[in-house]
Amino acid sequence: MKNILVTGGAGFIGANFVLYMLDKYPDYTIVVYDKLTYAGNLDNLRDVENDPRYAFVQGDICDAAAVEKAIKAHEIDTIINFAAETHVDRSIMNPDAFVQTSVYGTYVLLEAAKSLGLERYHQISTDEVYGHIPAGYSSKEGDLLKPRSPYAASKASADLMVNAYFVTYGLPVTITRGSNNIGPYQYPEKVVPLFSTNALDEEQLPVYGDGRQTREYQYVVDHCEAIDLVLHEGVLGETYNIGTGEDIENLRMVEILLETLNMPHDLILHVEDRAGHDRRYSLDIGKIKALGWNPRHTGEEAIVKTALWYKDNEWWWRKIKSGEFRAYYEAQYGKRLRDAGEE
Repeated sequence: MKNILVTGGAGFIGANFVLYMLDKYPDYTIVVYDKLTYAGNLDNLRDVENDPRYAFVQGDICDAAAVEKAIKAHEIDTIINFAAETHVDRSIMNPDAFVQTSVYGTYVLLEAAKSLGLERYHQISTDEVYGHIPAGYSSKEGDLLKPRSPYAASKASADLMVNAYFVTYGLPVTITRGSNNIGPYQYPEKVVPLFSTNALDEEQLPVYGDGRQTREYQYVVDHCEAIDLVLHEGVLGETYNIGTGEDIENLRMVEILLETLNMPHDLILHVEDRAGHDRRYSLDIGKIKALGWNPRHTGEEAIVKTALWYKDNEWWWRKIKSGEFRAYYEAQYGKRLRDAGEE
């Protein structure tokens, strides 16, 4: 493993992974391959834009010819696939893009890895493929997949395709399924950056339903460290859950965020829940811990650190929260906010 193609590397988790890997491995070359959709942002990578070990290629993972060209041009030996449409709310409004990117795009990458004889293919997946998890249980890697949103279904489909290429063709693959990542450079459609930036502007925070849904809020660099470990120590053909092992109610997350930013709790506004909203995700992380990994941050520490990053980095998010974002925000929350009584 020396020349790595990071698809979706200008997005949130992908960019943090690129920064982490270039900092840790002086002999690695990282090529970011990204379509630069609304959530892809080269500002995320400006700290390495002049690093000779970094290169950027704009392209779509659904374009087989472009993918093959990039792999050959940069002598790629490893693909790490972060590329995906990631927001559940958007998947409900427009499932087509999710199927194209996560299902067909993953197939294109797998075919390229197979035909060109790459050393490794790694798939970034999500805890949402397991669906709603009842209290008292945490999902294990071998559990039945029960996705309940178009986003989750597209990711589960990609996981199954990756596994099929391992079984059928012997392609050297691994999969990681992460919990809710938060941290620097996360597009502000996601709940923690959305609520942090809304709070900083003294705008209402539209909390879905009763806010009692529970999630594992994981600091993104912890996730990057775990992916790194799986790449170097993981067993081929295996899947690894990556989380915190700690449930936090969404409403408690909002309270921590507001307390961190010293903003009033009356900014919270409960709005109509989203369709098919899973109440709880929870990951059993025993398998990744057996490789020697543990999260460095608790969920609360991750929320605090993330909220403070958005407070200190208005240069990054303020220009994003206009244009396309405003249209999305109105489509997703406008009626909900009005129905909930916002003036």
